[in-house]
Amino acid sequence: MIERRSALLVMDFQPDIVSNFPAADAIANTQKVLAAARKAGMPIAFVVVGFRPGHPEVSANNKGFAAAKAAGRLVNPTVIDELAPIRGEPVVVKHRVGALYGTDLPVILSAYEANHLVLTGISTSGVILSTTRLAADMDFAITILADCIGDNDPEVHDLLLTKILPRQAEISDSKSFVASLA
Repeated sequence: MIERRSALLVMDFQPDIVSNFPAADAIANTQKVLAAARKAGMPIAFVVVGFRPGHPEVSANNKGFAAAKAAGRLVNPTVIDELAPIRGEPVVVKHRVGALYGTDLPVILSAYEANHLVLTGISTSGVILSTTRLAADMDFAITILADCIGDNDPEVHDLLLTKILPRQAEISDSKSFVASLA
C-alpha cells in the first residue's frame, strides 16, 4: 500500500465567486478543516481564478469566462477573509476552471511530495469537477469533502456527488476529515 501524503486545496473561495453561490455552510465547514489541517501540519494551497486587466487570458471561444470578461470581474483575486491564507501558504492563480491546468500547482504539490488531494471549494460543477478529473488522470488519490463544497444547482451537485465524482474520488465530510487528523 502506498503511503498517502495529503495536501489540502482550498479553491475559489473568493468574494466574486462566493457571492453568487449558497456558500455559507461550505465556508464554515472549510474553516474547521483548515484549522485542523494547519494544526496537523498538513500542506495547504489556495487556488483562485483571476485574470490580468483586460482579460487577455479569456478567448472569444470561452463561454465560461465571457461574462467575467465583459464585466471586468476576477481581476486581482483574493481569498475571502474567513479562509485567508497565513504566511507560507501559497495562493495559486488559475485562468481556467480546473486548478491543475496551466498553473504552478503541480510543482507545488510535487514539492510537498503530495500524492493525495483533499478538495474544498466553490463550485461542485466547476472547480471541483474539473480538478478531480485532471487530478485523477495525474494519478493523485482524491478526497472531496462534500460539506465543504457547493453549487447553485442542487440537482447537479447531488448528481455529481453520488454518480460522477465517486468514480475518481472518495467522498467524505469535514467531521470525518478532522477526526482522521486527531
